[in-house]
Amino acid sequence: MWSKRIRYLNFLILFITVNVSAEYKITVLATNISNYGGFGEWSFSALYESDEESVLFDTGYHEDTVLHNAKVLNKDLSKVNKVVLSHFHSDHTGGLIKLRQIYKDLNPDAFSEVYVARGFFDQRYYKDGSMEGPGNYKDSSKFKKAAEEEGISFIILDDYKKISNNLFATGTVERVVEKYNGPKGFYLDKDLTIPDTIRDDQSVGMLTDNGWIIMSGCGHSGIINTAMKLQSIKNEPVYGAIGGFHLFKASDSTITTTANWLKDNGLTKFMGGHCTGIYAAETIADTIGITRENLSHTAIGSVLTKELKIIRSSVE
Repeated sequence: MWSKRIRYLNFLILFITVNVSAEYKITVLATNISNYGGFGEWSFSALYESDEESVLFDTGYHEDTVLHNAKVLNKDLSKVNKVVLSHFHSDHTGGLIKLRQIYKDLNPDAFSEVYVARGFFDQRYYKDGSMEGPGNYKDSSKFKKAAEEEGISFIILDDYKKISNNLFATGTVERVVEKYNGPKGFYLDKDLTIPDTIRDDQSVGMLTDNGWIIMSGCGHSGIINTAMKLQSIKNEPVYGAIGGFHLFKASDSTITTTANWLKDNGLTKFMGGHCTGIYAAETIADTIGITRENLSHTAIGSVLTKELKIIRSSVE
């Protein structure tokens, strides 16, 4: 009897090993589309959960958005020690300090280790001379000081860094194909002579049995450049992409070029939310031939399981 049970247990272990493709379950905590009871806004945030740890990517715009949506979705954010911020824009950094304040008493290390790419703290100036910084701060140095006073440590990346098992922050992404994918009108000097091309834009790559899953906040460095950066770490297919890719204003030719490159490099699952644009996402899906079950426009509560299955949380 015991030998039969042992063989059965070995079968279950083998079955689980074969069918699990990734170490992390990914849940969207902030984006434009809301599920019932959630706060939707122009922003992005997503939670990686493994058996070992939880990692947060971006923190939404309003300081309470991620907090609220995590509670609605029954997610325990006190386990999050590491945060990756895609870039300085307030719609991706607004919740950081509040999250640290709320959870540091439950976990002294909560939201204490924050990865940003070089240039994140550069002061930006708008064409009218006004300043722009991360979170709710116009002055970047004041944001940094306020965060550090709460016990947050910033790790500034020039190149990629492995932040957890099979999870990589890209750091600086070289602009090889796309030169800049983002808004204009911001500068890096008071004289308004150095245009800001958001050189601090970075993404996260999750390495799975099927290849890379890109997580992007806005993709200001370009999805092709970002995918190439991940493939320089390990030459694997770009199996999936999640988040914002700033294609909502892109020309048809740009969208088609992007779609064809992604098709040639293995894109199978696409969860393009936030600033991607529904038209762009559907055009990319049609060009590649992505099936309905592998396409999502992402809403709060949308999930990519460890088995790399998309679970939708709303009519999206």
